[in-house]
Amino acid sequence: MHSKLREALGLATQPVAVFKAPQPPEGISPKPCGCIIPLLAAAAHGQSAALTADSVGCPGGKFGLGFVPQAPEGLANFLTTGGHGRPGLGYKAAPALMEPYLQGLPPTDPPACLVFRPLDQLQPEERPLAVVFLVNPHQLSALATLASYDRASLENVKLLFGAGCTQAIRYALCAQEAREDTCYVGLTDPSARLHLDKDLLSFSLPYRRFLALEEQVTDSFLTKGTWKTLLRQL
Repeated sequence: MHSKLREALGLATQPVAVFKAPQPPEGISPKPCGCIIPLLAAAAHGQSAALTADSVGCPGGKFGLGFVPQAPEGLANFLTTGGHGRPGLGYKAAPALMEPYLQGLPPTDPPACLVFRPLDQLQPEERPLAVVFLVNPHQLSALATLASYDRASLENVKLLFGAGCTQAIRYALCAQEAREDTCYVGLTDPSARLHLDKDLLSFSLPYRRFLALEEQVTDSFLTKGTWKTLLRQL
């Protein structure tokens, strides 16, 4: 699938389509992984990936992607102050402060398989739930601005606390399933950033919103002088 947005943003990588499947697509075998962010980055560079509950080794990732419905025991402690002789990551001051996040993620049915597909490799029968862009600050500013181009609302883009996989994938995936249009900035999770170039963040859209914004490119600021000046800086 050709993307007008990718072209207008001057992206060297592909947007990544994310969808659920009853089984891995032909030619893609799930491979054991810890953090799934390297697989997302690889998909942006052209390498599709399939994930299953068995292939994702990170307990927080299994939960963040919806493979399991409940957070694993001890996750709140691990993300905060630690416990049982293990240091915590210190992402919140106390385990109790982590519980609203762990208990309040938007619901999604557990997938048998979750697929990351470079958008230009998307097959006709594959219907994404979300599209994820890996972008630098200029490109992020463009997507965040375009997300409000056709809306009077000032709350069309959100940056929510969460693990990298939750921020980059689950929030937009669940928005599509709920027929919502909110877009999400993500990959601010320090643990996820260990696997990324320093100038990259994610911008994730429900697929329905991605299709709408694709149609806005030609008439928007993305064809005008200010953006063309920024584009030359990329």
